[in-house]
Amino acid sequence: MSPQRFESLLVAPDTSLLQAMSRLDATAQGVLLVVDASRRLLRTITDGDLRRATLAGASPRAALGSLPGGPAQTVGLGASMHDVLQLMDARRIDHVPVLDDDGRVVDLVTRRELSRRTYLSAPHLGDDEASLVREAFESNWIAPLGPHVDAFERELADYVGVGHAAATSSGTAALHLGLRLLGVGPGDAVLCSSLTFVASANPIRQLGAVPVFVDSEPEGWSMSPEALRTALSQLGAEGLRPKAAVVVNLYGQSARMDELIPLLDEAGVPMLEDAAESLGATLGGRASGSFGRLALFSFNGNKIITTSGGGMLVGEDPGLIAHARKLSTQAREPARHYEHVEDGYNYRLSNVLAGIGRGQLRVLDQRVRRRREIFAFYARELAAVQGLRWMVEPQGHVGTRWLSAFTLDLPEASRRRDALLDFLERHNVEARPVWKPMHLQPLYAGSRYFPHAPGEDVSRALFEGGVCLPSGSNMDDTQLAHVCELLLRGLQLVAGGSR
Repeated sequence: MSPQRFESLLVAPDTSLLQAMSRLDATAQGVLLVVDASRRLLRTITDGDLRRATLAGASPRAALGSLPGGPAQTVGLGASMHDVLQLMDARRIDHVPVLDDDGRVVDLVTRRELSRRTYLSAPHLGDDEASLVREAFESNWIAPLGPHVDAFERELADYVGVGHAAATSSGTAALHLGLRLLGVGPGDAVLCSSLTFVASANPIRQLGAVPVFVDSEPEGWSMSPEALRTALSQLGAEGLRPKAAVVVNLYGQSARMDELIPLLDEAGVPMLEDAAESLGATLGGRASGSFGRLALFSFNGNKIITTSGGGMLVGEDPGLIAHARKLSTQAREPARHYEHVEDGYNYRLSNVLAGIGRGQLRVLDQRVRRRREIFAFYARELAAVQGLRWMVEPQGHVGTRWLSAFTLDLPEASRRRDALLDFLERHNVEARPVWKPMHLQPLYAGSRYFPHAPGEDVSRALFEGGVCLPSGSNMDDTQLAHVCELLLRGLQLVAGGSR
């Protein structure tokens, strides 16, 4: 429901029954909200209320304020979707007005919209996955080995344009293996993007190494070249050379590799490219995941393609990828018996899930196109909203828009962000804050952090005002339009005006 349609539901108490009938027909929401001059809710009027009044002999010219009826069932701004649904079920009603602290009506939740949830990024299956999984069952290749695993590795490596790939049970497992293959161990310093999911940093800590967090740049939100230059300079002056750098491609877009790679190369620091969120993106025509000494992808359920759970480690060095495969299968030596000279992990992807991945990879380009269409729709429909700044796609980059994300450049951005998320959730729409930076996480309290510029903590600001919108490639146009209408109302509300 757009802001204009919502406003059309508000009527004065001197509105006549006849006028109310006409308004109900025009709005087609089944309810009107009777408010005073200050927008304080007096009562609700439904089709049933008008029919009962007419049967009781009320004149068509009678004012709504003269009709009998009890107070409306309402909730406050702090109410959740579950609170609203519970009230609807208890009172057998289909519409619940939402009031601010002064009793003014600011929102309306309907049972119709609560019947279908809009997810942030739901899995989207194609036509081939079922047949490929059936093939795995029919061949009895169920274990974490098999022809689908081999084929998935080849096909993904070909898509990305790298020489070799090893399929793993998760993107986190691939990152853990990648760090170990780069020689990361106890006491080593490892540079890491701060604005990321915790899985980018945890394997550093789990290997006994020390994460050193690097801020974002303000446009594309990935690792700041300025902050990286400062970090390398200061660490070098202290006689420290980081063992590796985990550079995160955020929300479906490559980092500024053309600026970051020369800095890392000059310092002799190998890059592990965390492309968990960016499969399908390019920079200068080169695929995301092809820039690092090693790179990793994730196929978690919310990613642009999914195997339900899984990942991939890729790179040009055949020895490193072969070693990754060995480590991922408990580091078994090539002997008749079980022989082990180094510790390993149970990190291999199953043949069944690899079959899903092969089917998903065939439709990846379609999924990218749809997510970019969704972002373009949001950007167009919200273009007139003040104080909203989208994540920028820098020149030369083609991102997947895995998640469409913006920041609220307004005072008290964090409070307003949370109010907007609460508003959307109340209407059964899933949205999330931008990642909370690692240097702000209690787990990493006290870790070293290099900001974009002195006194300019970009990743903190992005978190405090950042919102990730529903972006799944299986969203239909009706859902997308509904989310946009809600966003227009919600943004108007949190910006300080409900009129």
